[in-house]
Amino acid sequence: MPTVEETLMRLDRSKFRSSFYLTKKERAYYEEKGEDKIRSHTADFIRAKLAPAEPLNDGKQTPMHGHPAFKAMHACACCCRGCLEKWYHIPRGRELTENEQERIVKLLSAWIDREMKKER
Repeated sequence: MPTVEETLMRLDRSKFRSSFYLTKKERAYYEEKGEDKIRSHTADFIRAKLAPAEPLNDGKQTPMHGHPAFKAMHACACCCRGCLEKWYHIPRGRELTENEQERIVKLLSAWIDREMKKER
């Protein structure tokens, strides 16, 4: 099982996945809410948008911007069950386990943290 850092390096090699970054507005939102609140939101989004066996509007359920977690979900290929299956071999049609959800939140949080450290 790859580490978070190994996964981020793999995502960096994808032209599409590496094209995402946090906007000034998303960075300001992160600064306003703080790391703990953003991580809580991220866990809520994963639980609602990815964890169900058949998420509502799968493939179109994650906005492209507006919240740091949404941007991270696209950058990390955790935006829909199709991307989870393609990138992480997590099959569609079954609920995500608690462990899978926690691993996804950890990955997304690491991506957000890395983005917040970059000069923009």
